[in-house]
Amino acid sequence: MPRRNHMPDLLESQPDSPAASADARPDPAHDTPRDTPHDGARDRTRDGARDGAQNAPQRVRVMLPLPFAGALDYRMPPAGTLHPGDIVTVPLGRRTETGVVWDTHLRLPPEFMPPPMPTVATGRLRAVSARLDLPPLPAALRQFIDWVAAYTLSPPGMVLAMALRANAMAAAPRPAAGWAVTDTLPPDLRLTPARHRVLEIARLGTPLSTTELANRAGVGASVVRGLVQAGCLREVALPTPPAFGMPDPTHAPPVLEGEQADVARALRNTVAEDRFSITLLEGVTGSGKTEIYMEAIAACLEKGLQALVLLPEIALSSQWTGRFARRFGTQPALWHSDLGTRLRRVTWRSVADGAARVVVGARSALFLPFARLGLIIVDEEHETSFKQEEGVTYNARDMAVVRARMDAAPIVLVSATPSLETLANVGAGRYRHLRLGARHGNASMPQVRTLDMRADPPERGLFLSPVLTGAIRDAIGRQEQAMLFLNRRGYAPLTLCRTCGHRMQCPNCTAWLVEHRARHILTCHHCGHNEQMPPACPSCNAEDSLTPIGPGVERITEEARATFPDARILVMASDTLHGPAATADAVERIARREIDLVIGTQIVAKGWHFPHLTVVGIVDADLGLGGGDLRAAERTVQLLHQVAGRAGRAEAAGHVLLQSYVPDHPVMEALVSGDFTSFMEQEAEQRRPGFWPPFGRLVALIVSADTPEAADMTARALGHAAPHLDGVQVLGPAPAPLAILRGRHRQRLLLRARRNIPVQPIMREWLSRVKPERGARVDVDIDPISFL
Repeated sequence: MPRRNHMPDLLESQPDSPAASADARPDPAHDTPRDTPHDGARDRTRDGARDGAQNAPQRVRVMLPLPFAGALDYRMPPAGTLHPGDIVTVPLGRRTETGVVWDTHLRLPPEFMPPPMPTVATGRLRAVSARLDLPPLPAALRQFIDWVAAYTLSPPGMVLAMALRANAMAAAPRPAAGWAVTDTLPPDLRLTPARHRVLEIARLGTPLSTTELANRAGVGASVVRGLVQAGCLREVALPTPPAFGMPDPTHAPPVLEGEQADVARALRNTVAEDRFSITLLEGVTGSGKTEIYMEAIAACLEKGLQALVLLPEIALSSQWTGRFARRFGTQPALWHSDLGTRLRRVTWRSVADGAARVVVGARSALFLPFARLGLIIVDEEHETSFKQEEGVTYNARDMAVVRARMDAAPIVLVSATPSLETLANVGAGRYRHLRLGARHGNASMPQVRTLDMRADPPERGLFLSPVLTGAIRDAIGRQEQAMLFLNRRGYAPLTLCRTCGHRMQCPNCTAWLVEHRARHILTCHHCGHNEQMPPACPSCNAEDSLTPIGPGVERITEEARATFPDARILVMASDTLHGPAATADAVERIARREIDLVIGTQIVAKGWHFPHLTVVGIVDADLGLGGGDLRAAERTVQLLHQVAGRAGRAEAAGHVLLQSYVPDHPVMEALVSGDFTSFMEQEAEQRRPGFWPPFGRLVALIVSADTPEAADMTARALGHAAPHLDGVQVLGPAPAPLAILRGRHRQRLLLRARRNIPVQPIMREWLSRVKPERGARVDVDIDPISFL
């Protein structure tokens, strides 16, 4: 298949296309929608497509947030003209739906174009019901939605649903009412002292609400209502205060010197260029990456533009927003699933009208209707939590690059341990690379060493080496803080019967139930099934025979409390920290030195700054290396390096101890030496010959069905219809590692292709040849991260 310079290659996971280069001139026929500015000056119009005419005045296309193959045709309403981006209501069957007037022509590369929708005769079209009084969806966002749908092989309406949130579409709240004195008072008004005070205050000029007016006059609200009934006060709309403060780029600029100043200046210059570009900001843990990329945000604000910051975990937002407020004098806008309905509506509108200048959010913030997007930051770009695994499967890091291109904005990818995909693009010259090689101030990198668990084993029934417990005890004795890390929730990952060997398994999934001793339950972390811990084995009825196998953080906490009885211990895990507020409180307690020992799962690896933390112990450094995952070694290095980076971030030196049974593993050697670059080069050389990402392309097909027979038959049919093309290989079908998930039986197939082959047309053709069995479903995952 001939090589094409096609749009998917602007992603960081596409290392062989010049389209990703900030300096390259892409072929507009294949890389960029023809009306999207990319290398020149930014088009600052509200909606560049609004001056384009429809094919026929009486026909309008409307995209609905439903799983249709494309936009539906409607008739223009009798009064008024609609433009692409307008949010409207339309009839659909016997109900009314909210949708968006869509562009007549899709601006996609040829291999991305979906099959044409059937044309409906004009006489059969139903009319658009109404245009809603809402900001229109910008042209760049509409193009982004089309692109994401085409790339992920998802119904475009389901991608639109992520941008057209139902609770964000509600009508704007009615302005609050206040009271002002009427021009003429009734001649028969009985003016009591209380009424006189109210009128005197109301005459001061600023309208006040009933409560405020009554409080200032020292009267009850009934006095104010009486004056309203008497015709002395007239209702006026109170001015609506801004939902978000205006960040001040000059509020508290940091003092940067040397390397930090050079990198900050380079990022500011990148923003000043006002065009699409991609920069990797790589810096060791504690090097001040956040403060430095905030200088890029400051440059964006100075230009009157909006900035978007994507964080991998919402729990990070508490400490991040604190830093932001200290730098810019106000809080940013937040966007995540925990927002209430009213705040979500206010935030959506503020983004659309440009009032929300900086938004920090989860991956869904990519689909907000930015009016003037001038910068995107992806913090911890290597994090796998940027991949959405349910519904529309997409990698927010990759799609952020696309969104930046659509808006002609620079994007900065930030990490201490960049992904191999990003490093491959740096090596090919498509991404600019800025580095911070030293920690901020007087801090030095922590000393890392492995503890060979064969030479220094823990006592029987325990999990912490005496060497590690000794280091923690010494740190606490010096009034410093320590941390224990184990990426496993609960008390034990497996519970079995000592008598018959029965293992407690989830009834809905091919997975063991995890014991959570604090709540006296067994739970499945895949489907959420819970059940009480039984007093006897459900298989052989032996009492008191169920035994926990292996440690989770609860079990490590139990051991730590017995080992360090006087220590103040805090557990940081998703089971113990419910929401950003709880996480913020935990972080504050650590900062106030109210905690001696932190025990946590991967949440503790997420960029926290704990200046008094000097000792970090990795309970099971080998945990992530099993299972045959393509990225197992890369992920383990990234995670453990991030955890290790919590130690020694101030004057006191940091020490990291890795408990391992394979201390000579390349991952352990890389962590001890700190040579992340050489390790990633070795990883690249192992993947290159087999065309594994980032040197090849992967697509996963996940077949699920209510019965194993339906799953097997559908998977076999896909296997028989698999494409036979040069440079393309199909692996499978085979049972998925989680052969049953949420009660559905699962099979997997994996398509692997050379880098220069667009997989979307191959997948569309392949899927069109197979009709799933009754009750079966085929999910497509372009660029899969998980192989479960």
